[in-house]
Amino acid sequence: MSSTTQAVQRKSYPKKKRLMYQELQELPKSYNVIALSKMNKVRASQLMLIRKKFRNDIKIRIIKNKVAQRAFEGVKGVAGIESLSKELEGQCALMFTNISPFKLNLVFSQNKIFLPAKGGDIATKEIVVPAGNTGIAPGPVLSEFKVANVQTKIDQGTIWVNKDTVVAKPGDVISQQLASLLSKLNIKPIEAGIAVNFAIAEGLLFKEADLRIDLAAYKEELVRSFQQALALATEAGYMTPETVKPLLVKAQQHARSLAAESGYLTKDTADIVLPRAQSKAQAVAGEAKKKGYTAQ
Repeated sequence: MSSTTQAVQRKSYPKKKRLMYQELQELPKSYNVIALSKMNKVRASQLMLIRKKFRNDIKIRIIKNKVAQRAFEGVKGVAGIESLSKELEGQCALMFTNISPFKLNLVFSQNKIFLPAKGGDIATKEIVVPAGNTGIAPGPVLSEFKVANVQTKIDQGTIWVNKDTVVAKPGDVISQQLASLLSKLNIKPIEAGIAVNFAIAEGLLFKEADLRIDLAAYKEELVRSFQQALALATEAGYMTPETVKPLLVKAQQHARSLAAESGYLTKDTADIVLPRAQSKAQAVAGEAKKKGYTAQ
């Protein structure tokens, strides 16, 4: 038994803490990935859903930071665990899994919910009050619309918003008055959910920014890269299953252009050769007419 374990036992920690301590020494050696999530604005229902959905793939432990830090001091051979331990601040959850931290963060982002704003919250994206009937009767709330610079009118006994209005931009602090207005309009702009704030995977350290994947942007980049590669291969005449069709189309266009330029008449070049011949004939006739020649 290690001296650290003996010290923990001498302090007579509650059984629950002692079991957690022992488990936190064993789990890091059993999984390839250890992820840390700050439990800010995480609903218990969300955590239960993730636990139920991935109970065979992810071990989630809501921990006491000091207990985890003490336990990790006794873990040897797990690269990066000291760095992870330093990140334990506030209410945290540890996740032990063999799922890639990138995929893990993506799974969590797909299970986010939106909550009403509170005074002091930070807007993470543009908050828009949409045009249309709010269903709210005129009264003191009109002053809240005015403070938020939202143009309104009264129609059929309710307040209507004249046009879509941006009331907060990313990074703006949401005032108590704006939060109250958004709540009345049933606008829930605050994203809430689990996110991987820090992770270690096979000796590599990942911060939250490293793990964000914009799937739409990634897809667009792949499509753009494919199109550029296809254009380059086609221009170079490099034959592949993907370039066969554009290369044949290009060859046909070049052949038609060459045949037309040389005056070679076929059913494919007639629409180019004949008008061109007619134009040349008219030009010759015009020059002849200038010199006094006339058609007989």
